[in-house]
Amino acid sequence: MLPGIFIILLFYAAGEFIGTLTGGLIPGSVIGMILLFAALCGKVVKPETVRPVARFLTDNMGLFFLPAGVGIVNAMDILSQSWQAVLTACAVSTVAVIVTVACTQEWLESRSRRRAAKTRTVSHPLPAAGVPDTDTAAQEAAINDTRP
Repeated sequence: MLPGIFIILLFYAAGEFIGTLTGGLIPGSVIGMILLFAALCGKVVKPETVRPVARFLTDNMGLFFLPAGVGIVNAMDILSQSWQAVLTACAVSTVAVIVTVACTQEWLESRSRRRAAKTRTVSHPLPAAGVPDTDTAAQEAAINDTRP
């Protein structure tokens, strides 16, 4: 578990350093997460090394929202002056996230259906003329079924 903590803190520190160099345009913690993600994808860091620490952090994620909640309560006078702007920003960003997720989900499902259809046509040749193919008919019915 100690190597995992070290790796996560190392990427966090590297992200903070890069964030400082860039003038704080992107938060250092976000840069560190991107670097860690790239290292995991590039197989520089093994997932087994950071998995126990990541699991512990995600299991206790609620604790990380306490400082943000306290900050909101402390800034209540500022929020009360511009509550309309905050409410509008929250509503617009929520709708944008929902639309983005829905479009991405639709795109991924259609891509998956196209791949399944391509695989089906390649791996299952057409039956001889006049001979019904019950397996292909059942597969087509399952693919064309759009029920959730």
